[in-house]
Amino acid sequence: MPVPEEPPAPPAISRKALLKAAVAGGLAVPLLVDTGAFANDASAADHADHADHADHTEPAGNVGQAGHAEPVATGPAGPRAITPACHDGDAPTIDQIEGPYFKPNSPQRTVLAGPGTPGTPLTVTGVVYGLSCLPIAAALLDFWQADDGGDYDMTGFTFRGHQYTDANGNFTLTTIVPGLYPGRTKHIHVKVQAPNQPILTTQLYFPGVPQNSTDTIFDARLLMDVTPQGAGEAAAFDFVLNVPQGPGGGNPPPSGTWVAGHAYKAGDTVTYNGVTYVCLQGHTSQVGWEPPNVPSLWQSQ
Repeated sequence: MPVPEEPPAPPAISRKALLKAAVAGGLAVPLLVDTGAFANDASAADHADHADHADHTEPAGNVGQAGHAEPVATGPAGPRAITPACHDGDAPTIDQIEGPYFKPNSPQRTVLAGPGTPGTPLTVTGVVYGLSCLPIAAALLDFWQADDGGDYDMTGFTFRGHQYTDANGNFTLTTIVPGLYPGRTKHIHVKVQAPNQPILTTQLYFPGVPQNSTDTIFDARLLMDVTPQGAGEAAAFDFVLNVPQGPGGGNPPPSGTWVAGHAYKAGDTVTYNGVTYVCLQGHTSQVGWEPPNVPSLWQSQ
């Protein structure tokens, strides 16, 4: 990253952009993760009051949210709402009804469909963040969906599975585009839970589906960003959980000149535990972003 000459007033740095740049470069990034005991799948299921319906009609909820004004982007399928970028103080991902087809105790797996599975192949990727836009490791995601014909497996666990985010908050789901059934547009159900935190139950949607306009549950804020990928599709969605993330992820240095709360500019030098670092980009320091933790901001000498 080039070092600007005497930047007048460094713009605010998006933590999401910074973290993704570090991850893309194979660098370690600080995480804020609750250290409490992680709720197991059985206890997570106890929080869900799932209905016991026999038909394919899910109860309506969040009526009127589909009219929410959202930014749009032009992609291969034309204009569509986009998943808002995570930033400090971002609003949490909205919740939606569980519906009648949730089943607890799904198997742990990231692949719900193989090469011979009927339907359009789909890969969903994303990151789970907290309120300060720091990624959350070991977050639970429990997915379930209809098959290509619009049916849910209520006797087994086809198109059902749970997984955990990796050390950088990432998840990947390999599945198919779910089919339609009367009264609903195409959607994927998911429960997301940070360690020892409440469960978010919501649904993910596809842009450009005609039934989006008639589905009373549909909400544009839950649209995935979908693009063609070979014979199938690739979708992306980042979750922001209602998990406070105060200063953390590191400790104040026991020695050195680096301090939290200082406005550093590019070219400044500090010492931390006997090592000298030069600032690469102007920013205000904070606990959790000590020089060894953020190589995108500090370079050792």
